[in-house]
Amino acid sequence: MARRERVVRMSVELPLWRALTAYRVLTMVYAVLLFVFTRQNFERPMVAVCFLAVLVVWTLATLPKVANAARCTKAFLVADLTVALTGIMLTPLADAHAQTQDGPTLPSIWTAGSVLAFAIKGGWRWAGFASSFVAVANIVERGEPSRDTFHNVLLVWVASIAIGYVVEVARASERTLARALEIEAATRERERLARDIHDSVLQVLAMVQRRGTALGGEAEELGRMAGEQEVALRNLVAGGLVPASRVSEDESQGAVVRIVDVPDDDGPAQPADLRTLLSPHAGSRVTLSEPGAPVLMDRAAARELAAAVGAALDNVRKHAGEAARAWILVEDWPDEVIVTVRDDGPGIAEGRLAQAAGEGRLGVAQSIRGRLRDLGGTAELVSVPGQGTEVELRIPRGKAGR
Repeated sequence: MARRERVVRMSVELPLWRALTAYRVLTMVYAVLLFVFTRQNFERPMVAVCFLAVLVVWTLATLPKVANAARCTKAFLVADLTVALTGIMLTPLADAHAQTQDGPTLPSIWTAGSVLAFAIKGGWRWAGFASSFVAVANIVERGEPSRDTFHNVLLVWVASIAIGYVVEVARASERTLARALEIEAATRERERLARDIHDSVLQVLAMVQRRGTALGGEAEELGRMAGEQEVALRNLVAGGLVPASRVSEDESQGAVVRIVDVPDDDGPAQPADLRTLLSPHAGSRVTLSEPGAPVLMDRAAARELAAAVGAALDNVRKHAGEAARAWILVEDWPDEVIVTVRDDGPGIAEGRLAQAAGEGRLGVAQSIRGRLRDLGGTAELVSVPGQGTEVELRIPRGKAGR
């Protein structure tokens, strides 16, 4: 059966980088327009023109650098912050009244984008580092800073640190979610393999053990060895197999979960008639009652449902004896498919299912309930000692197909 790897990418960080890219472009335009409308106030407008020209070229040329964390290197961050600080310090040279009028600096609010890049890249510590330099530059540029200057500096400092902290929390949550998805994928793959093993290898080993014990002699020794292997294999399946997925952290794409999928051998599946898959179970001691019309289902779902019915009948033969009778009832409703398996055996003693699960016996836990759970359905088991056992399997039509 072919296996393929499905990649699930999760990143709460990428939207922040996209927002930062848009912010840098918009604030660049704002800084240019602000100069255009107030150029008559500048004593040395050429200083402002030269800096803004550099700012425009730098912003547009470095847009790929703020596309994700991988491209946003430390060298770029330092250079970007240097451009912002240079613009702040050049403001008094271009406009001598800027210090006394408490007006905007040449880069204006574009400077905050440089600080935010530090916050998204490295968290709150990096944000505090960058915003501290900006704060010092603004205070030095003002000469005699006013209350508004301190207010703006404090606002940038607190906001950048808060954003950096939120990014760190988001990254930790992202890794936790990725780990949870990894565990879920590994568990599903383990359960699927456990069902396949239970339906084939474990059943054969159990049969060899029973027949060997009945025949005696060398066959009895062979049966004993088969029993030991059955117990060892059950413990292996119950204890866990190799995980079906793995997690890595990609700076540019966020957390990555790779999940192993096992597609259907038949490719794009055609609907299957559940009656056809259940008819081989009918016999002298198994009665199959079915609708007169085809019970069409998704092929994979029909196979799993038929396998669950087969597992229920195996339990009847194993625990109720070869002479026990069983009845299979198939009901095709508009919103769900229901298959009921009933026998006239001695029933299941209270606590026996929990004991069997503890011993690694997966007939009910995995081969029946596990299959129905994966299909989005339910499996209900009702047993009264001395009055037999009834297993009801339900699959919603949305999962079963039509």
